[in-house]
Amino acid sequence: MTTPPAATTALVTGASSGIGRAISVGLAEAGLAVAVLGRDEGRVAAVADEVRAAGGRCATALAETTDFERLAAAVSALTEELGPIDLLVDSAGVIDAEEVPVWEADPADWRRVVEVDLVGAFHVVRAVVPGMVERGGGRVVQLNSGSGVKPAPINSAYHAAKTGLWRIGGALHLAGHEHGLRVLELAPGVVESPMTRSMPMHEGRTEWTDPADVVALVVAMARGELDAWSGRMVRAGTDTPASLAAREAAGPLGDARTLGLRPWGEDDPLG
Repeated sequence: MTTPPAATTALVTGASSGIGRAISVGLAEAGLAVAVLGRDEGRVAAVADEVRAAGGRCATALAETTDFERLAAAVSALTEELGPIDLLVDSAGVIDAEEVPVWEADPADWRRVVEVDLVGAFHVVRAVVPGMVERGGGRVVQLNSGSGVKPAPINSAYHAAKTGLWRIGGALHLAGHEHGLRVLELAPGVVESPMTRSMPMHEGRTEWTDPADVVALVVAMARGELDAWSGRMVRAGTDTPASLAAREAAGPLGDARTLGLRPWGEDDPLG
């Protein structure tokens, strides 16, 4: 079974603001070259300046993850400039415009969320991962959410997309592990960002997840320190590289932190 070496070159989607920006700069500080992918030219350029100021080599590209042809061309150009990508951090995402029950959701908005958060994520995987497999492996970090594992009365598109995202990650883990792929579902908690500030449920919130906690987990994954957690979810602000290492050392992980059906007992035919 192939184990990939520590990553040296990362591609970060949704890198022009929020969590993506913090991850891009944090990876540069950790010594990685960073390909910054986003939609807004000015914001992408500003993040690139921060990456370079942090000591990292940087390349930029503009693309919507929902546009596969343009995305694939961007990935090709970024690879040509920086070299092979061995860490993919997919942090591009949006959330439902209105916090309403699913039967009141606007169909166009619902589709937009799923297209960005799920179809776009597939496009990124499709554009980047074949190169990883060809070269003997790499690592993928998907910015997921606790919303991917539990239902809620609102934001049904976001919940559906994040659950689907984990299924993409699970498929990558199962099909790709022997090829050197390692895949992490990373729930960032509630980081203060343009998206979270726009959500009525967070109005008046004063306690936020520190972006540094998110970055620490991504950097640990880049270094191969969280490979045992491939196919599983970790959460910034609760889990740390040290706490996850301690849990790994304590014994087999079994099905911990995986996505599945909870049977009613040993006689459950779906168990």
